[in-house]
Amino acid sequence: MHIFQYDAQILARYPQIVGGAILAQDVTNGPTPADLQALYQAEQQLVLQRIGSTPLSQIESLAAWRRAFRGFGVDPTQYRSAAEALLRRLTKKGDIPSINLLVDIGNLVSIRYGLPVAVFERRALQGAVTVHFADGSERYSELGESDEDHPEPGEVVFSDETKLVVARRWCWRQSEPSAAGAQTRECLITIEAHHATGRQDIEAALHDLLALLKEYAGGTYTSAILDAQHPAFIC
Repeated sequence: MHIFQYDAQILARYPQIVGGAILAQDVTNGPTPADLQALYQAEQQLVLQRIGSTPLSQIESLAAWRRAFRGFGVDPTQYRSAAEALLRRLTKKGDIPSINLLVDIGNLVSIRYGLPVAVFERRALQGAVTVHFADGSERYSELGESDEDHPEPGEVVFSDETKLVVARRWCWRQSEPSAAGAQTRECLITIEAHHATGRQDIEAALHDLLALLKEYAGGTYTSAILDAQHPAFIC
């Protein structure tokens, strides 16, 4: 069964893309426990110290995402990658609020590596999630809203086999139906990179995600690394 994949046109335009994917089953989500909350807060302080006064645009992983966004016609200062948005919040506000166990684990690893991590509720999805250029007919509902919208033609999106979009502008924002909540028992987790050392960062981030998930969320996990030679995660 195909779980997550890159369309051939994406790989032709972005041959350097490396993705990590995890299929998590029988997990338990809910409020983040105190010990994980403390770990998350400590990570935020470490990241702040590491960044110091460096502009986010000069962090290699974020700069590569900015180039990727420009490659499909999006201004990366108007629509920021999920990782840059998190780090921007952290550097401006001093902390990132807790959402829930699964989202906090994803965000912890995201800020550690400066890479976008997405946690998608699988109940909302039909078949494989594909990263592709939108044709504009796909359906999307923004987080916190029920109104249906459509992506711009040529925009990079994640969508399932029914054209339900679960992330717009590649890693800018998730959809309402795909958000992980208290009821989440099965999810798809992705992490992606465009920069030169992306593969080693994806490998390390996947390792960290799996360790945290197994410790705090229970369940069972299957994972894979995707690239131009291995474009699909099949279970």
